[in-house]
Amino acid sequence: MTPQRVTLITLGVTDMDRAKAFYAALGWVPHASSQPSVTFYQMHGLVLGLFGLSDLAKDQGRSGLALGMGAMTLAQNFEDRAGVDEAWQAALDAGATGLKAPEEVFWGGYSGYYADPDGHVWEIAHNPFWPLAPDGSLTLPEAE
Repeated sequence: MTPQRVTLITLGVTDMDRAKAFYAALGWVPHASSQPSVTFYQMHGLVLGLFGLSDLAKDQGRSGLALGMGAMTLAQNFEDRAGVDEAWQAALDAGATGLKAPEEVFWGGYSGYYADPDGHVWEIAHNPFWPLAPDGSLTLPEAE
């Protein structure tokens, strides 16, 4: 059986310097084990990595193939709507492309979407049904 967890998310980027500048503008600090070809960010219980797109294709055994962006969304949840609005503005100021400004959504929360300079989509949300721990981590509540 395979454990139900994710330990590393790697984003393929076309320009490492531009990608690092974007995440730095959000206040993210690369981990000391980062190298010129790969940048790591320690997160709550997992690591986010930035890796050159062609190097990522080669690492996957797909040399010669261009990798596209998968249909997925990375998400950050916030304690309240103000946190979502602040994250939205910080992302736009850092160079993100706004996809959907934060708004009330059908499931009872508040969320918006932006794309980083390489097109990776991030959702920023406040879900009143999912309380966050003081460190910002999320554990789904028990079903009623």
